[in-house]
Amino acid sequence: MDTEQRRAAVALALIATSTLLSMSVWFSASFVVPQLRSLWDLSSGQSSLLTIAVQLGFVVGALTLAASGLADAVPGRVLMSVGAFGAAVVNLVLLWAPGFAVALALRALTGALLAAVYPPALKEVSSWYRSGRGTALGIMIGALTLGSAAPQLVKASGGLSWQVVIVSTTVLTALGGVIVMLVRGKGPYPFPRSVFSLRAALRAMRRRAVVLANVGYVGHMWELYAMWAWIGTFLSGLVPFTQTADGQRYAALAAFGCIAVGAAGCLVGGRISDRFGRAQAALVSLILSGGSAVTLAFVRDLPVPVVLVVCAFWGFWVIADSAQFSAMVTESADPRYVGSAVSLQLALGFTTTAVTIYLVPVLAEDVSWTVALLVLALGPAVGITALVAYLRRPAGTVP
Repeated sequence: MDTEQRRAAVALALIATSTLLSMSVWFSASFVVPQLRSLWDLSSGQSSLLTIAVQLGFVVGALTLAASGLADAVPGRVLMSVGAFGAAVVNLVLLWAPGFAVALALRALTGALLAAVYPPALKEVSSWYRSGRGTALGIMIGALTLGSAAPQLVKASGGLSWQVVIVSTTVLTALGGVIVMLVRGKGPYPFPRSVFSLRAALRAMRRRAVVLANVGYVGHMWELYAMWAWIGTFLSGLVPFTQTADGQRYAALAAFGCIAVGAAGCLVGGRISDRFGRAQAALVSLILSGGSAVTLAFVRDLPVPVVLVVCAFWGFWVIADSAQFSAMVTESADPRYVGSAVSLQLALGFTTTAVTIYLVPVLAEDVSWTVALLVLALGPAVGITALVAYLRRPAGTVP
């Protein structure tokens, strides 16, 4: 490993660690919602809105970054640090929230500030890698996946006081804002800075390759966050887990494994991407994750070990393609507006997640888990169609 490769590896490690720590306040709501539900007498709908508020706040923040030009004009490390510290402060204020309305506003603001962390992190990592960009982005999102699984692990251990969780995640997020500033120098493949032009940015987003990548990403996000949000509920309803006193803890532990295994999926997806192509890797992931959702819809009554294997397989592939859609945009959009293009892509995707996070429990309760899972599989079906069109573009055409 030469000096440049070592510098890139160190930068990747710092940015990935910073992102994981900074985004911990995203998941703090998942830790504390059960306790807040009891404290403030929240309905199931209000509990879901505390999660959805972060998603929609993120969308507003991402669009603001893109429209203002900050995503392309301000160094990524600076944006990440400011966003992390801001999110830490807002998260801490939740300790003094008098009720649901204020908490909802604080969660939305937390999501908006985190939009200054995640999209710039993708851009920063991309500036350090060219040939290995897929793997590098896969490693970063793999770290984020472990953070997504953490609430289930806490639930399995018996839980913590919600005040302790808020303070702990605040400290971790602030630490993430410090760590990213330890990255030294600039990546060898920087994206050019420019004065933001909304017309030019939207024109870049209309490139056929970018449009198809974004449609694929929306299909991926239709499935991903709903799976992460509700796999624990799905497993906790299986008969063996409902018949013992410790059943719910075991269900949460199983859910942790089914989400956390996605970290390995991100690495595998990155390797496939760098060897065979971004779209090819994403296509494989969507076929396997969508197929898993369909399979799970019809095997729920089989022995639990069989169901858990299908769930773990789903968790492995449901996130494996996430980094590749971002990589496709960084390589297809006008280089002057990559930051805006990634922010807009993420905004589209996270808007989609709000729909399925709300829809899945409604369908599961009012109709059946079979229908809910089949509805989730519609996202990968749309994504597969977009990626097939992407791969059929004539060779040598403008992206």
